[in-house]
Amino acid sequence: MANAVKPHWWISLWFGVTIPVIFWDVGYCFMRPRSMAGGDLNWIWSPYTLYQTIDYVYGLPSFERGDGFTNAQSLLNVIENCMNIAYLYLAHWQSSPVAPLLGFASAVMTLSKTFLYLAQEYFCGGCAVGHNTLKDMLLLWILPNGLWVVVPSFVVYQLAKDISGYIRVADSVASAAKTEKVE
Repeated sequence: MANAVKPHWWISLWFGVTIPVIFWDVGYCFMRPRSMAGGDLNWIWSPYTLYQTIDYVYGLPSFERGDGFTNAQSLLNVIENCMNIAYLYLAHWQSSPVAPLLGFASAVMTLSKTFLYLAQEYFCGGCAVGHNTLKDMLLLWILPNGLWVVVPSFVVYQLAKDISGYIRVADSVASAAKTEKVE
């Protein structure tokens, strides 16, 4: 039986590429201070040696303050990643009509977390990134974080369009069945 719900290759690619990236980020956050510069596990997360100086949420100031935001956000990343994995499984191995809903929810979660992260920075007056030069801000914070806004926004748009289309078809079928029943 052919499935009417076809996964979009680019959405699957996004989830497939970001799953290891998100788990790598989670590992860095949960393993601090061992993952940080000078830590015995820093070699696994060596690019974070620079990033922890760009974004103090990932750096020593946040860690030394005992700020829980970094790990709380990472815990949500674990949940989001489980949803991403489940989407890929449901879309490609089960051909489940539930896959678009799960992908939509995961992408909304990504957007919500990213906007919260950006809003926190805005409302605290750049407390974690305000020390950077404009060039560093643009190249090392705005562009990378912007990617987590742009692509998930397209995923949300596409899957919302797909889901609403499926709902309209289901409503038409239900209306037609109701009309036949009356006659």
